[in-house]
Amino acid sequence: MARIGIILGSTRPNRNGEQVASWVHQNATERGDAEYELVDLRDYPLPHLDEPIPPSMGQYQNDHTKSWAAKIASFDGFVIVTPEYNHGTSGVLKNAIDYLFAEWNNKAVGFVSYGVVGGARAVEHLRLVAGELKMADVRQQVTLALNTDFENYSVFKPGSYQLPQLNNLLDEVVAWSSALSVLRQPATVAA
Repeated sequence: MARIGIILGSTRPNRNGEQVASWVHQNATERGDAEYELVDLRDYPLPHLDEPIPPSMGQYQNDHTKSWAAKIASFDGFVIVTPEYNHGTSGVLKNAIDYLFAEWNNKAVGFVSYGVVGGARAVEHLRLVAGELKMADVRQQVTLALNTDFENYSVFKPGSYQLPQLNNLLDEVVAWSSALSVLRQPATVAA
């Protein structure tokens, strides 16, 4: 069974993302088609990238990086819950992504975003990053607008059409995570 990490990409006080990530996690878990785990970036307090060697080399020096790498390596795919700040994703999410390289490779990723225009521009940014990290980003996404899916811009009340969108996204992430598993297997050498 595929292991899917649901990454909460905001650490702000009173963040809307916590409600969104909980909604994603609850609905995903009820499906029973994969093992889902909520990964809150607050639990991984990464300073601005402080590794002396580029992440693509995989020679991590700091314990906080090693812990983060082990967590990300344990998953087959991801759903990233991202806010949109100034036409992009949050700095803390981008920093967390930039810490690693191989741990992201050959894994599926889907995006659930929220913001004034549903966070769509943050997802555009993240799709480019995912490509560079050799991730397979699924087409389906969930965009949550602050003025329609949140009461008073702060209490999460998703429209009824959002759950089918989420289920379609999860279908794609699970299928692609399973399909990509052959690429994540160590190469065997013929005798």
